[in-house]
Amino acid sequence: MAIFFTLSGFLITNFLLNNSSVVDFLIRRIFRVVPLAWLYMLIALPVMNSTSDFYIANFLFVANWPPMWLGSVNGHLWSLCMEVQFYFAIALLVVLMRNKWVVLIPCLCIAVTMYRVMNDVHVAINTYYRIDEILSGCILALIYNNRLGNILDKLPTQTGITQISLFLLFVLSCHPDAGFMNYFRPYLAAAMVGSTLLNSRTRVAQLLNNRALFYIATISYALYVVHPLLIHTWLGSGDTVIKYLKRPLLFAAIFLTAHISTFYYEKWWIAFGKRFAKKVASQSVASGVS
Repeated sequence: MAIFFTLSGFLITNFLLNNSSVVDFLIRRIFRVVPLAWLYMLIALPVMNSTSDFYIANFLFVANWPPMWLGSVNGHLWSLCMEVQFYFAIALLVVLMRNKWVVLIPCLCIAVTMYRVMNDVHVAINTYYRIDEILSGCILALIYNNRLGNILDKLPTQTGITQISLFLLFVLSCHPDAGFMNYFRPYLAAAMVGSTLLNSRTRVAQLLNNRALFYIATISYALYVVHPLLIHTWLGSGDTVIKYLKRPLLFAAIFLTAHISTFYYEKWWIAFGKRFAKKVASQSVASGVS
């Protein structure tokens, strides 16, 4: 998840650095993630026989805060809760701090990591213990856009060996038994992603740039959202042998569902969100002129 969070922080910060409209940002993100998430919740929560507090916490994307409103079919949504919370938090930060939010991001990231150290937390799903993985991606975007000085000019040219070394260190930092190395996970993820971005000609970067991985990346959000529910159907039932015999069918069902969701259901909502954002922007301009 650290790589996903880092990429998310990088892309969101990059968008905000090049687009001053916080309203436009929020509208686009809401219509990108909420329609599928809410549809999934409408199906999954009744399956879990959830009580009303589960519905409220999940639909408001706060289910990863104590006392936790997560179960077998919706447990993976903790990361989406943190994502949505981050959208509103950084939007509020940009509005309140204006240009100063750029300087505040690194401070917040380090503060969260130090809070983890103080509480001896290596791995957690609570926002206040995990958001440094998103914030490290924000820092990467700030460096990439030269908002924290000319750090890029001072970085040495990295080789494939450097990228592999970063990858191995990152894998180590993701292991629950790695101890203090877990505290470096956000920064190793950011370093690894940044190394790939800045050195697109290395073998590692070239391996990542292929059509199959691009397709998986395109449908990745839907894959992430829908897979637990399908695992809890007949396709994921049975003893060990039966389960593995059904695996090809399960994978096919997950990918087919994700494909349909991405290119039909989500595509419509994303397009609607863009139209709505443009309409809001044009109305703001018109009201400003009048």
